[in-house]
Amino acid sequence: QSSNDCQFIHTKRISESSTLDIMANNAIFKTWTFDHACKEMDQNILHRANIRVTSELDALDDSDFVIFGVFGTEVTESTVPQPVLTGQAKKWDEVCNGSISELMIECFDSLKHGATLGSASPVLRIVPTGLKTKKVAIVGLGSEEDKLNETAFGKIGSVIASKCDESKAKKCTFCISIDTEKSFFANFSCEFYNALYSDNRYRTGDNKKHCAVDLETVTIVTEGGVTNLDAAMAAIETGKVLASGVTLTKDIVNAPHNVLNSESLANVARKIAEESGGTIKCTILGKEECEKRGMGAYLGVARGSETEPQFIHLTYSPKSGNVKKKVGVVGKGLLFDTGGYNIKTAMMELMKFDCGGAAAVLGAARAVGALEPEGVEAHFIVAACENMISDRAYVPSDILTASNGKTIEVLNTDAEGRLTLADALVYADKEVGCESIIELSTLTGACMVSLGKKVCGVWTSNDDLANDIAEASKRTCDKSWRMPLEAEYNEQLKSLIADIKNIGTRFGGAITAALFLLNFVDKKKPFAHIDIAGPVWDDKSGATGFGAKLVHDWISKQGA
Repeated sequence: QSSNDCQFIHTKRISESSTLDIMANNAIFKTWTFDHACKEMDQNILHRANIRVTSELDALDDSDFVIFGVFGTEVTESTVPQPVLTGQAKKWDEVCNGSISELMIECFDSLKHGATLGSASPVLRIVPTGLKTKKVAIVGLGSEEDKLNETAFGKIGSVIASKCDESKAKKCTFCISIDTEKSFFANFSCEFYNALYSDNRYRTGDNKKHCAVDLETVTIVTEGGVTNLDAAMAAIETGKVLASGVTLTKDIVNAPHNVLNSESLANVARKIAEESGGTIKCTILGKEECEKRGMGAYLGVARGSETEPQFIHLTYSPKSGNVKKKVGVVGKGLLFDTGGYNIKTAMMELMKFDCGGAAAVLGAARAVGALEPEGVEAHFIVAACENMISDRAYVPSDILTASNGKTIEVLNTDAEGRLTLADALVYADKEVGCESIIELSTLTGACMVSLGKKVCGVWTSNDDLANDIAEASKRTCDKSWRMPLEAEYNEQLKSLIADIKNIGTRFGGAITAALFLLNFVDKKKPFAHIDIAGPVWDDKSGATGFGAKLVHDWISKQGA
């Protein structure tokens, strides 16, 4: 026998503790093994930097990097005017022999002397002047002081984070000439931490990307004084908590399917409850509990998955026990969507983001549990599973029965999200008894075609609920647009042999998807379907965290 033959003969058989099992024990992140699905998803933590607010100008002398926020005026003449600086920016410009003014003139096209909100100059290294600070930058606050709202301040927080990363600063001071409202600080804080998010869970060595590595503190100095310092610092902390919720949302959407499945997502929910300090209770319904409730639509989709279905229900209750309203938030929880037997022919590699609705709901739950809004009991519901192909998977022409008794003819297995949502909505409506329900899902490509990748679509017949969502959208910058519920399109959902079909024609697909969902909520109950398929993912940066802030804001206002 040749040496190669002998080598083959003496090769050991792979035992139950397979090669992948051994590899998993040494893996840099938790993942599947050959025989077992992953049980837990690693999570990122917020950047370590602290933000504080003060009116003491001495803080400028204790920083290695100072950023001045300046207002500008709209310029109509063709020549570049001399910038007009005030307060500390003017004093520092004089100490630096006009270097700051020169920098602004050089950057006029983009900065417009501060008139362009969120614009920023390059970092200027200062020639030794006796100051501790060695670097300076300018950030535009816009053309008018009264237009500097909470949304704008959130954008500025993101820019400050970017400049801190660029400058490699350890201590940064952001100096503005006005006293700001506390809500501004919350948005600033949230977007500051969001901008420093970097998902290194699946990278190794030099491939890991860290932002503002040396940064320890950012001090906001308000030259106009701070009306209520305690309120300002509380708002900073609120923003940080919201950012933690957004981070979880990003983590869930970014996670690949070999990490995130129905079981590992259920464990994320359990961890949210554990970390809430008792304000959130977690209930997970398994296969048998779902079967007892007749959740045939959800289980039909889940049947093809490797892992068993996990129906997640988190309940937030205020510690005071004072509940004025009970609300429900339902999120689509497809951990991966192959399209089923109507297999996808494009974008399948992105279908890990089909859990974007669930991610937003769970991110919001983390924030709600920490911030403890009064007067509202909130129920966070996710029917978690995958849409896979197997000998057990549902197929086109199957007829599924939802938990409200409605029969559904499946004409396309890639219209699966609405099937899982059907039973989740019945549960929120009938079993939990929510008085008002909103639902978030990456439901249709048609919505992306209509509104693009920055705006979600909102379908509701309730004007008050529509207004509440629109206001929450404005406050959080999770952009939304109300869409029509054209009742005439219900004709497309009529089935020859069942109560309804799960799809209509190719025209008006986002509308017929919303109309389908209306079959599973009491018609008298305020209900909104929110399609976040577009804004949940950015091709350059990955998961956006869209929806978490919107949901938290909406819930926090319900108990007022």
